[in-house]
Amino acid sequence: MFRMRVFPSLFAHLGGAAVLAAACASVTADDVVPSRWNLSGFGTLGMVHANTDDADFSNSVLKASGAGASGRWSADVDSRLGVQLDVALMPQWSAVLQVVSEQQYDNSYAPHIEWANLKYQVTPDVALRVGRVSLPVFMGAEHRKVGYVYSAVRQPAEVSGGIPITSSDGADLSWRWHTGQVRHTSRFQYGRTDMSLAEGSRLRARSIMGASHSVDVGSFSARASAIRADVTVNIAEPLFAALRQFGPQGVALADRYSVDHKQFSLVALGMEYDSGDWFVNVEGGRQRSQSLLGTNVAMAIGAGYRWRTWTPYIGYSTVHSQRETRTSGVTLAGLPPQLAGAGAAVNAGLNYLLMTLPEQSTISLGTRWDAFENIAIKFQFERVTPHNSSRGTLINTQPGFASGRAVAVTSMTLDFVF
Repeated sequence: MFRMRVFPSLFAHLGGAAVLAAACASVTADDVVPSRWNLSGFGTLGMVHANTDDADFSNSVLKASGAGASGRWSADVDSRLGVQLDVALMPQWSAVLQVVSEQQYDNSYAPHIEWANLKYQVTPDVALRVGRVSLPVFMGAEHRKVGYVYSAVRQPAEVSGGIPITSSDGADLSWRWHTGQVRHTSRFQYGRTDMSLAEGSRLRARSIMGASHSVDVGSFSARASAIRADVTVNIAEPLFAALRQFGPQGVALADRYSVDHKQFSLVALGMEYDSGDWFVNVEGGRQRSQSLLGTNVAMAIGAGYRWRTWTPYIGYSTVHSQRETRTSGVTLAGLPPQLAGAGAAVNAGLNYLLMTLPEQSTISLGTRWDAFENIAIKFQFERVTPHNSSRGTLINTQPGFASGRAVAVTSMTLDFVF
């Protein structure tokens, strides 16, 4: 069944985002003299179909629903609208505000501030920003929300899903420099983030330290990046409290998997060669955390060819967890029947959580049609297969879910910028 009701909701909320940005533009233009401001935007209208009733296909674990169990067709997966206000205050000072509306964990499209920062151009090649800025990870970090930039419908979830947070509050320093024909950009960041999750949970990342280095020479570009943070997610606290009631074994399991001030790190490397007519890109990363967030290795490769206004492409992506996706849990042998029943329930709950450790591979095939200036229409087919008792990047798994069963996903999007 087509869930077209999302579009009125989407545009109703995005109208608020546009009004907010326009109001900011008005205030800036009137109150800061001299000044130059520019209002721009981007958006995606998408429909996704998944041939499963046992889980939802989504582009983020932070969303409420997707295509599949919540409805074979969904507009929630890719649809979004963003507006951006850029203000030049003085020769060395500028500011940016970016507001994005897309489906949230509570199933709303309430606009949220993606970027809001003040920039000081120390020299022509050195800049300092303070406020909410993008995280310096992966090659598409600065335009991760702008679907129009990509040939494919979306970035591979196996790679980008490793860190669904896209911005942080703090400061960053960037430095552009050259060695011969090679252009370099080095960036360093420090910040924090605090965001709401489903069912009253919160994610808090403190002391986020990030660094990236990009190189561009001719048709070749590459980026290496790393990030580290102290992370707390108050998810499944009743389950961990129950585990601690089962003695030292339960306490050890709770300490192992709870996300309470646990160190999280991610390193990534991406490369792309784009001749203009054809392109190939590869990106991979390794995330590490001694908690429910797990440790995994991910990789994605894609290639395409541009012919007039058409760009057919193909891709493969995979993620492999380096921690177990199932556990025997607390030992039930020798426990009284009542405690054994409670222990079995606790073990089942823990294994349900461990299903979120990603083990998955995806094959994708699609095409992009640049139908009009600043408008691209895309069609994409994917075969998504979770492995080894994991749900992969799928969400809202149902009792009948079985890992190892491939899900066929068909996506159609219209991406635009203005």
